[in-house]
Amino acid sequence: MATIGRLPEGKYADCANGYRIHYLDEGQGEVVVFLHGSGPGASGYSNFKGNYPFLVDAGYRCIVPDHIGYGYSDKPDDVDHPLAFFVECIKQTLDVAGVERCTLVGNSLGGAVALGLALEYPALVEKLVLMAPGGLSDLPEYQAMPGMQKVFQVFGSGEPVTHEVMKDLFATGLMYDPQYATDELVQERMQIMEIMNGHVMATMQIPNLTDRLGEIDCPVLGFWGMDEQMMPENGIMTMAKNLRHLRLILVTECGHWVMVEHEGMFNRACLDFVQHG
Repeated sequence: MATIGRLPEGKYADCANGYRIHYLDEGQGEVVVFLHGSGPGASGYSNFKGNYPFLVDAGYRCIVPDHIGYGYSDKPDDVDHPLAFFVECIKQTLDVAGVERCTLVGNSLGGAVALGLALEYPALVEKLVLMAPGGLSDLPEYQAMPGMQKVFQVFGSGEPVTHEVMKDLFATGLMYDPQYATDELVQERMQIMEIMNGHVMATMQIPNLTDRLGEIDCPVLGFWGMDEQMMPENGIMTMAKNLRHLRLILVTECGHWVMVEHEGMFNRACLDFVQHG
């Protein structure tokens, strides 16, 4: 596996829809797929570099894609980006990778994509791990969240996104403890920002999936940081009341990225869940 700058380069799936999706593919065994969130400079590696190696070491095959529009994947600027498009690209990537059954781990946008995959392809999804997933509230509720406002202010201002601006966004908008907004993380995200366009953020359309959650029949492990500034907290009860087979972990002193701020606990809980359900 090559490294470009600070980020590893893995494999590419030439999808049936004509787009090229980048993904890391490590380990052997049952498959766990990590689906990253949105935001400036996002990629699968920068979201999950502290998590997927733990499961690789525990005997799992871990696949970490970059969503369409992010990371090293294609970044079309002539199509909209509804949830169905993200779902289609991940499903076709997994087809290329030969995955017929897997556990999905998704945060934020990746959580919405995981829910979409579970709804559209139930035979594919054995278990779900969701960290403050999208798709649980209406757009005005998201727009009212301070962290979300800050993301769109940074991404949509037209001003250059500097290292300092990016670090402040993570420290104050996505995290409870600013120590996790490291220079390394910022540099990883800045590297992807240089090749991103704003089209994916501008045309992203994530519907409210609440009325369909009852269709999901697989076991679900949910995480929610109690200092969350990105996702409306009504999502907590939406998950609790509508997902039939849910184990829900509420984490204090935690913002939007439980897998970063509480890495050890998150990894251990995920391993227990994939092993035992």
